[in-house]
Amino acid sequence: MASNGNTYQRLALLASDTERAQEAHAALIAQGDWVPLAEADAVVVLGGDGYMLQVLHAMLDAGRVIPAYGMNLGTIGFLMNRYDKRAVLPTRVNKARRWTISPLRVEAVTHDGQIHVLNAINEISLLRETRQTAKIEVTVGDRVRIRELVCDGVLVATPAGSTAYNLSAQGPILPLDSKMLALTPISPFRPRRWRGAILPDRMKIVLRVLDPGKRPVAAVADQKELRDISEVRLEIAHDNDLTLLFDPGQSLEERIVAEQFITA
Repeated sequence: MASNGNTYQRLALLASDTERAQEAHAALIAQGDWVPLAEADAVVVLGGDGYMLQVLHAMLDAGRVIPAYGMNLGTIGFLMNRYDKRAVLPTRVNKARRWTISPLRVEAVTHDGQIHVLNAINEISLLRETRQTAKIEVTVGDRVRIRELVCDGVLVATPAGSTAYNLSAQGPILPLDSKMLALTPISPFRPRRWRGAILPDRMKIVLRVLDPGKRPVAAVADQKELRDISEVRLEIAHDNDLTLLFDPGQSLEERIVAEQFITA
């Protein structure tokens, strides 16, 4: 959902440790009275998509989520706005449109029975750890849909993450307001003709690793990895909704639409 009319009075300024981001930080620091993240109404993030995800995860872990306005000083910058050192940031941030994205809440169970709770803003991926293919049972809702998926792995992507790893694995691009999830196999061997599914985000998904001793599998939630996984249980987490801020005419929704028409 998009909206505007912001009145953010206290802004925090964070930058990745890359040379470009640090130079931008030095150029912008004199623009206003920045406050620590814990005291801010919104945060300006300088870097790339990876650093934006890092900041969003840090806020989720801390239990205090505020709107984030990114300025691209990385590679792709799908979650970011164009960097312009001449822009007056407080004005630009307050003119930005708000977009809400919902992460996945993942319960990952390891071989030793430990349960780890993770957040995935883009996707959760299960990946084979060795040369042996993974064998995974796929349950959606209250039914086993695939008893044995033989593959290099499988992932579940949110709409915001559908243009990332999911797209590289030949998964579908999902409109931001679709309330859908993409369930996409990675190099599937059997069933040969199964290429994935688009699912309502209200449905719970369980991915159970078959023969985990011989065919170990790792789980990767955005940038966090756990090895020797037995099972993952996941669902959308609306109670952890995140807000990204975009300049007018540069929304995440438009970028998702535009991505589907790239021909070169």
